[in-house]
Amino acid sequence: MIAPARAVPVARTALLAALAMVAFAANSLLCRLALQPPVLIDPASFASVRLVSGALMLALIVRLKPGRAAAPHADWVAAVMLFAYVALFSFAYLSLSAATGALVLFGAVQLTMFAAGLRAGERFAALAWLGFALAVGGLVYLMSPGLSAPPVAGAALMAGAGVAWGVYSLRGRNVPDPLAATAGNFLRAAPLALGCSALLLTQAHADKAGIALAVASGAVTSGIGYVVWYAALPGLSAMRAATVQLSVPPIAALGGVILLAEAITPRLAIASAAILGGIALVLTSRAQR
Repeated sequence: MIAPARAVPVARTALLAALAMVAFAANSLLCRLALQPPVLIDPASFASVRLVSGALMLALIVRLKPGRAAAPHADWVAAVMLFAYVALFSFAYLSLSAATGALVLFGAVQLTMFAAGLRAGERFAALAWLGFALAVGGLVYLMSPGLSAPPVAGAALMAGAGVAWGVYSLRGRNVPDPLAATAGNFLRAAPLALGCSALLLTQAHADKAGIALAVASGAVTSGIGYVVWYAALPGLSAMRAATVQLSVPPIAALGGVILLAEAITPRLAIASAAILGGIALVLTSRAQR
């Protein structure tokens, strides 16, 4: 869903991109706020409210958008991947900190897209392979046994969410109207989340604060966040659009420290440097080639 860069004011693009990255990082903070003890809402309900509120917000924005084009083709694979990402993301944050979750998610997304490029026949320089090995090593180190290691189940769920989001992103690379396509995917993913909530109805619980956090995640940091991101994309090359997303885990980590009193452990700091540095090497190699 990355459009070719064109001449637009640099300051406007920078501001929009910064706002979008803050919104994406805020998804981790909102979810962790809702699901850390005492749990304000169960994860299935959080996912359902997030997708339903996001679908409503995006549908409203698409409806109000001037010069609306024909409805895009329904992509049920993308909808299932979106549902899988949101659901796994929610359950993972029962046990992960905001910073750790964002790092695992981001690393899994980028590694999934890198692997897809290899499968499609792309060839990478030695620098890219070094970056890939560094990023994988960082993930392995982060999740390796030890007192400061994140819970294995939570990390595995978040890695699965990252794979799902990576596949979802790849499905939408060439759609003509990414905003309308995203609105349609949210609309189709919402019933899947509601079905999951129905299956886990005996575990459902939510108070007003939990519902409000889920609505904020769906309508504001997801729905409006995507609108802001798509507004920034015309001023960004593919390389810059990919690189700017390196800021999401550090923003989430900073927010976790300020809002959730989370600690930045040495293991997390080292793993962050390895994963983000490795991905930066991959992106740099792609740009040179």
